Parts: sequence; C-alpha cells; structure tokens
Amino acid sequence: MGDFFKVVSAGPMFFVSTWVLMVFIGIASKNLGIHPIGYGTSMVVTIGLWLAVAPAIGAVSRVPGRRSRHG
Repeated sequence: MGDFFKVVSAGPMFFVSTWVLMVFIGIASKNLGIHPIGYGTSMVVTIGLWLAVAPAIGAVSRVPGRRSRHG
C-alpha cells in the first residue's frame, strides 16, 4: 500500500516543481539573457526533465546487492 501513496504524492509534486522552475527561471532570466517563461512552458520542461531523470532514478534504486526492506 506504501507504493500507492508514493505514486499519489508524485502528482502534487509535479505541480510544485513546475512552479518552482518557473520562479527560478523568472529570477535568473535577466542574468541569463532569456525571457521569463509561463506556467505552461514550465510544465513542458518539467515533464521533459522528469522523463529524462526517472529512468536513471529507477536504475539506481535497483542496484544489485542491495537488500530490500520487504524481503
């Protein structure tokens, strides 16, 4: 049942991380010479980042030799 709650908690964290990315790009935009992005563009970038990072996190979490707490 714990895995279910981990998946459910990922939904709100997506929206929080989207908002945080939008805020940080807005803060750094003048120094980087780019335009601030809106929430929709920030969602697209966050989805791309999550799709790129999720397989790496999954691979690291399944390292052979580590004992599972459930086994």
